[in-house]
Amino acid sequence: QVQLVESGGGLVRPGGSLRLSCAASGIIFRINPMGWYRQAPGKERELVASISVSGFTNYAELVKDRFTISRDNAKNTVYLQMNSLKPEDTAIYYCNCQHYWGQGTQVTVSS
Repeated sequence: QVQLVESGGGLVRPGGSLRLSCAASGIIFRINPMGWYRQAPGKERELVASISVSGFTNYAELVKDRFTISRDNAKNTVYLQMNSLKPEDTAIYYCNCQHYWGQGTQVTVSS
């Protein structure tokens, strides 16, 4: 049974930082590309960042230079380091692998 479990969300002030984690089980993590998506209220889910098996990364234009995706194959975990957070980054953030999704973690950026 595949499980993706996100953690690390919360409330942060504009300009602050958070690091999201996604622990995967039930898959051979090291041979799977991973991604982070987000969905804000009233909006469609959108890709934030992805990382390939070899470590190649891709970012949405809105988060480029602020967010960093990384993976630790030994821990079956993918991370999303988010810096210089803005109110418009407020959303539920989801981890993705193939057609599997985590339950999401809420990120709220507000003063």
